[in-house]
Formats: sequence, C-alpha cells, structure tokens
Amino acid sequence: MENKVIIKDLGSIDEAAGEFLGKIGDNRIIAFFAPMGAGKTTFTTALCHRLGVEDPVCSPTFTIVNEYLTSGGEPVYHFDFYRIDNTAEALDIGFYDYIDSGHLCLIEWAENIEGLLPPETLKVRITVNPDQSRVLSW
Repeated sequence: MENKVIIKDLGSIDEAAGEFLGKIGDNRIIAFFAPMGAGKTTFTTALCHRLGVEDPVCSPTFTIVNEYLTSGGEPVYHFDFYRIDNTAEALDIGFYDYIDSGHLCLIEWAENIEGLLPPETLKVRITVNPDQSRVLSW
C-alpha cells in the first residue's frame, strides 16, 4: 500500500510534516529521493521543527551529517550525500554507527549511497507537480 502526503505550498509544510511523522510509525531511517530543488532540505527542516529542534537546520552538504536535538533530547541525524564520490566516504564518517543508533536519520541524496541502506529504510520519493505542490510517496 502506497502512502502519500501532499505539500500544497510552503504555508502548509508544517502541517504536512506533522502528517508525515504520524504516518511513518517506528521507521527511524528515512531516505529522500528527489531531484535538485524538490524541497528535501526544506521538508527536513519542517520535520525537525515539528520535533522541537531549536537549532538552525541546514543542509550538511559539506559536513555530510548534522546532529540536532529534539525537545525531548533525542538526537536527529541529517545527512546530505550530494557531494560524495563513492560509498567509502559514507563509511568513513561512521554511517552505520548513525543508522544503527535507533535515532531518527534523515537522508538527502540517498541515491548516492543506496547500496548501503538497510532493508528497513523508508524510501520516500518527492515529486514536484506543475503547480509547484509536492507529493511525498512511499
């Protein structure tokens, strides 16, 4: 069964993030697949804010991973694998330590490390519609 969340516009992204969090259940590894400009970082920011993260959320394009704390003190790991050249770079940062932690892992540009993703990874596709709304499906 395919699940979907629709983001009508930026004004509804917080509501969409809440709906998404309500639908993902116990999934802790979330991999986003979408083209450049589809809103991966913007949606990740909305998810983090919804979880009570107070620190600025930004894409870890150069650092590869950022760690945030939710209002409950739980870590959230935010990855951006856009700039990696091979999966060895992901392994060098201790990728498996992060995803085996049991904490929420939000992965942008997951297609660049897809071979490293465990079977329980929730693979989310973001589609941009002609009216600029977005559809998240998994």
